[in-house]
Amino acid sequence: MVNYIMVTGGVLSGLGKGVTTAAIGKILSSRGISVDVCKIDPYLNVDPGLMNPYQHGEVWVTKDGYEADLDFGHYERFLDTEIGRDHNITTGKIYLTVLEGERQGRYLGQTVQIIPHVTDEIKRQIYEIARINNPDVLIVEIGGTTGDIESMPFLEALRQMRRENGKENVLFVHVTLVPTLDAVGEQKTKPTQHSVKELRGIGIQPDIIVCRTKTPLLDETKGKLALFCDVGKLDVISNHDVESVYEVPLLMESQGMGDNILAKLNMREKKHDLKEWSRFIERMKNPAGEIDIGIIGKYTDLKDSYISIVEALRHAGYAINKKINITWVESIDLEDSPDLVEDLATVDGILVPGGFGKRGSEGKITAIRYARENNIPYLGICFGFQLAAVEFARNVLGLENANSIELNENTPHPVIDILPEQKEIKQMGGTMRLGEIPVTVDKDTMAYRIYGKTDIAERHRHRFEINPRYIEQFENAGMIFTARSDNGRRMEILEIPDHFHFLATQFHPEFKSRPQRPAPVFEAFVKAAERKRETRETKREKIKI
Repeated sequence: MVNYIMVTGGVLSGLGKGVTTAAIGKILSSRGISVDVCKIDPYLNVDPGLMNPYQHGEVWVTKDGYEADLDFGHYERFLDTEIGRDHNITTGKIYLTVLEGERQGRYLGQTVQIIPHVTDEIKRQIYEIARINNPDVLIVEIGGTTGDIESMPFLEALRQMRRENGKENVLFVHVTLVPTLDAVGEQKTKPTQHSVKELRGIGIQPDIIVCRTKTPLLDETKGKLALFCDVGKLDVISNHDVESVYEVPLLMESQGMGDNILAKLNMREKKHDLKEWSRFIERMKNPAGEIDIGIIGKYTDLKDSYISIVEALRHAGYAINKKINITWVESIDLEDSPDLVEDLATVDGILVPGGFGKRGSEGKITAIRYARENNIPYLGICFGFQLAAVEFARNVLGLENANSIELNENTPHPVIDILPEQKEIKQMGGTMRLGEIPVTVDKDTMAYRIYGKTDIAERHRHRFEINPRYIEQFENAGMIFTARSDNGRRMEILEIPDHFHFLATQFHPEFKSRPQRPAPVFEAFVKAAERKRETRETKREKIKI
């Protein structure tokens, strides 16, 4: 029988329910418990693919081509697994299914209501997810905040699930905030008390409370929370600020989280091993040096917009025992003041991530040109791949006003064109070229040296591609395309052999990067940045002498 752990949140959003969920999964899997994870998002969007990164953060792309919430990235990175489209439930999906059923006469003339029809559909989809891999434990994260009107049907469905499956098979973990007022330095419990009261008001008593706080919870604070929230003192877990999210499983385990969960679910561990994870954390916290990377984006005020890029860089840094320092550069600023590009003279590598739209694109092109002309290691991802081609077309091939069709439909030189199959598409959601696609890498290239093989598979999310009419011009001038897909029709990797390290990918390698298994493209880029830094330091030493 599948056991369920329901992770809810209170007080405010962004507390780290996704990290908590992933950490619980890591703790249980380290004890030999098979784990699966799913996410409930209480918004009417069918998926987050069309949501603004400022509102939602990055869009994660699954192997099977689904646009998912960024928490899927936490799940896959912590558990080193791959999770598909069936593991995401949204209000949009639920209501689409219920309304289609009503139109088809599935409800036999009943008045279709939130209870029982919507809640039954929610439960049905959760049970369907449980049947996919039949894990020992399915962890269900509920997005949003307790008390939000849009979350109510989901919480009611989970309340019913506990009643149906028994308390010994359904566990509730509530993530909440314990702020510390700077004026008095006291850890305040009232926000958590009110959040738990709200949860209890709809019939759910949390079994474990995970408290987000700046500093470790005081024993007095734990006791107060236990008393007022009707849980044991050991059921109050301090999830205070740590250097890296990867420390959270160890932090929770040190407070008995694993033993507590297994005892409440009446389960026995099959092993007990977080040693390798502990060694990884120890190495991560004791780097032998630093590397400075400049990221050129247009959502830099919200770092969650590029969370997978940042994590992939850090994974690559861990692999060579180096700390990655990130300099965020707003592409709009470069667009308005191109001279600011000189600030990039101090970084060891420049990265332009994926994105969409005209705003900020010229600033990114300015940064790409600076990297190319100053021999600074460059990595372009998706949009960064396309803009690298645009920059080269303008400034090396001499194609005046060359551009992407996405940015200028009237460009005289459309070096980036729309995918042929996209031309007739009218519905925007979920219609891009999405998911993992086989890619063939040419031998005797930087790309081949990076991957060490000719056949790879990487995840995609785009509508535009290199215009094949210009490929010969590019390659004659020194920018070559060294990986292709779809029987050689589509360009996937570009590089400049005469450059220190200039490489860009149409795909998104960051989605397959793992803490202990970095993405090859990112590892190669970080190693190139390390060599560049060493070269600069050697030059400085010579000048001193």
